[in-house]
Amino acid sequence: MDSTGKRMKQLLQSDELTEYIFETSVYPREPAPLKELREATVSHPRAVFATAPDAGQLLGMLLKLVEAKKTNEIGVFTGYSLLLTALIIPEEGKIVAIDIDRETYEQIGLPIIKKAGVEHKIDFIESEAVPALDKLLENQENQGSFDFAYVDADKANDWNYHERLLKLLKVGGLVVYDNTLVRGTVVFPEESTQRRRTELAIEHNKALAADPRIQISHVSVGDGMMICRRII
Repeated sequence: MDSTGKRMKQLLQSDELTEYIFETSVYPREPAPLKELREATVSHPRAVFATAPDAGQLLGMLLKLVEAKKTNEIGVFTGYSLLLTALIIPEEGKIVAIDIDRETYEQIGLPIIKKAGVEHKIDFIESEAVPALDKLLENQENQGSFDFAYVDADKANDWNYHERLLKLLKVGGLVVYDNTLVRGTVVFPEESTQRRRTELAIEHNKALAADPRIQISHVSVGDGMMICRRII
């Protein structure tokens, strides 16, 4: 649960252990704009869609490790991970953010992003992600030019995103997929209340594990994240 008492997407079976991690390691290091956006998101009926703060902390470290300047984000919601990225990349950095609906972002996230002074780093594209990625690929200068990508969107298109993102990423660049463990239901899909979502996650995880173009690490923060590094 977060500080307001609402359950967040977490795999740990102990709320007390989750709270311990947040209170000792995550919240003390969370920048004030991110805290403000996280708290503003809690009252939204789909608040569970937001990137978990411990997962955000890991994303932040990965962004710094690859010294990301040009990034892509598929699935924005209120913009927690988008703001996190904008705070980390350099002043001249750019984020191509893609979502089919910008209303929630504009109502909740954008005012905080503007106040943080990082709106100029964000190119928001209101679109289905596949055609938006295809349009990016039409410009040859975009191919192999992105340092980092984060995918937290519909699972049915994950592989379509993957094929396109690998063309956009430079060798050594990272793409991170969220919700890869679906609250742990990947080990008992027949009991999942989101059975199709769970099945799609299982299929995608297997496909990523078999992809020779990437190096992977599957981590159990948030709702599960697959970190993929392009090696070919």
